[in-house]
Amino acid sequence: MARLLSAGLLVLLLVPSGATFAQSLADVSRAEAERRKAIKTPSKVYTNKDLGSVPPAPLPEVKAGGDAEAPAAAAPKVEGAAAAPADKTGAPAAAEGGVQDQASWAARMKTLQDQLDRDETFAEALQSRINALNTDFVNRDDPSQRAIVEQDRSKALADLDRLRQSIQSDQKAISDLEEDARRAGVPPGWLR
Repeated sequence: MARLLSAGLLVLLLVPSGATFAQSLADVSRAEAERRKAIKTPSKVYTNKDLGSVPPAPLPEVKAGGDAEAPAAAAPKVEGAAAAPADKTGAPAAAEGGVQDQASWAARMKTLQDQLDRDETFAEALQSRINALNTDFVNRDDPSQRAIVEQDRSKALADLDRLRQSIQSDQKAISDLEEDARRAGVPPGWLR
């Protein structure tokens, strides 16, 4: 009983003390308004005009992995990239003077992202085929039919392994492009 009474007394002592230290939002707002009025000279606001122009760093060639046997004609046409010829990674070449604008950075990112999306979609479809071949293999009784299904399954597994490597290289190419853009001082919004 004594413990309960002392715990109750402690709670009663702590509750009012916490309420006395609290400030209302209106009090804080008034104090901030008074502080701002006391400042006589405004602070300097820096704009892009105040900053000197820095030439962009030369961009290293981005390797967009993938299957070496894939034809270059399989790369999609990207709007806005038709004005500048593209290298074999699908990245448009730099405009005159080595300056690249938002459209060229966005086109490079879109090309790499589209390739990654295609590879991931193909990997999902290939995994579905492998699952179907596994089921077919288990349900076959004839050894010759099982051998044919096993060959198809082995080929599909090898294709899936190559595709997973391609997906990893696509992801690396995207992160390399993001890093190149960061080094060149490109705003993050340009890569979207």
